[in-house]
Amino acid sequence: MILTGPEIRAEVEAGRIHISDFDPERLEPNSYGFRLAEDVLWYDGDVIDCFEAPRARATTMGPDGMVLRPGRLYLGGTMEAMGSPHYAATLYACRSASTLGIWIQYSAPLGHSGAVFPWTLEMKVAQPVRVYAGMTIGKLAFWAMRGEPAAYRGKYSGSSSAVASRFSLERPRAGR
Repeated sequence: MILTGPEIRAEVEAGRIHISDFDPERLEPNSYGFRLAEDVLWYDGDVIDCFEAPRARATTMGPDGMVLRPGRLYLGGTMEAMGSPHYAATLYACRSASTLGIWIQYSAPLGHSGAVFPWTLEMKVAQPVRVYAGMTIGKLAFWAMRGEPAAYRGKYSGSSSAVASRFSLERPRAGR
């Protein structure tokens, strides 16, 4: 069951949902609007090997923002650390960003219970688009769980900004 905006606020006030720099103005009927952080990563090289740590370049957006270009995956972060030990969460682009051709999440929209940190956004664009740190780019929805919650203890625990893939920390497949 998805939480309503007023229920999200009540759970933040009760300490059951964590949203750093919580602003009730960013509450929506069933989600919370989050902002794009200033740090952005992208991968170097022509080929990425899943079992080697990727080479990532980083930049910090200034007041003039940054132009995202088609054909490249950018990793941005949320300004807010968000999550809950009591709820699962899902991340979506806001309609205003998506109708500009900005995709912020391709394959990892689920936030496990206990995962509380700034989210890494998988950003691609349909055409060149200038983005700015602090702009509302997406929304986070919270979902009640059935059963006893288990806290997230994955390889992205403790993240404080956008994080490059840590797939290389997994055991390589047989024969490699």
